[in-house]
Amino acid sequence: MDTLSYKTLSANKQTVNKEWLLIDAEGMILGRLASEVAKLLRGKHKPEFTPHVDCGDNVVIINAEKVKLTGKKWDDKIYIRYSGYPGGQRSRTAKEVLDRFPERLVEHAVKGMLPKSRLGSELFRNLFVYVGPEHKQEAQQPKEYKIKTNK
Repeated sequence: MDTLSYKTLSANKQTVNKEWLLIDAEGMILGRLASEVAKLLRGKHKPEFTPHVDCGDNVVIINAEKVKLTGKKWDDKIYIRYSGYPGGQRSRTAKEVLDRFPERLVEHAVKGMLPKSRLGSELFRNLFVYVGPEHKQEAQQPKEYKIKTNK
């Protein structure tokens, strides 16, 4: 019996195979898009997934301004930030964030689905979000990735 075939492989930085993926966010629901992107960044779709290693792919998202929210979330969802000073708490609705910084909607949603650790910060650096159909990662030749949606 070949016992070598039963060994569990643990990925590390040298053995990880990272790819570049391109996702078009046009017409996609924000939360469903973010959960799929977080899974790709983490590497959970790969058979050699290791929880403590960055074994995910680099993801480029285009058309971030054309993402959708369901229900009344455009007016009811509030993004709050705090400067740390008295009276320094600011809030904006999702509609206001979309008007000023459309890419931040997607970035905020994906960041919330990644681990809250140094690994999560490292994984977040593998995400590139752009407004419009052009992006700066043509040299990496990203492969187009289709997200399967129920709707």
